[in-house]
Amino acid sequence: MYKYKIGDVVTGKVTGIVNYGIFVSLPDGTSGLIHISEISNHFVNNVSDYVTLGDKIKFQVIGYRDNNHYKLSIKSILDKEERKKIKETSKGFMTLKKLLPVWVKDKTREIKENTKK
Repeated sequence: MYKYKIGDVVTGKVTGIVNYGIFVSLPDGTSGLIHISEISNHFVNNVSDYVTLGDKIKFQVIGYRDNNHYKLSIKSILDKEERKKIKETSKGFMTLKKLLPVWVKDKTREIKENTKK
């Protein structure tokens, strides 16, 4: 029987790091795996760039495996947290429309300077 339900957000301790994911210990003594594909919405080249052994991390239960092990995800809660941070202002996208050309110009200049070196 599983203590945690799918959708529960839990904090656990990193107990192992392998090239395909992160092993964690949950508060009730069970364990789970955060597969490399569930760490970030971006490409994860090296799992060790995200955690170290002993870290306390927050994750969401997304499924179950044999022997009371959990399938876990970090990116599923990141999506929700990131969405909360984005708020439309009264100006809507006008600020973005105004600043985008400036950012492109600055980045283009930076790239040109770096290629000259």
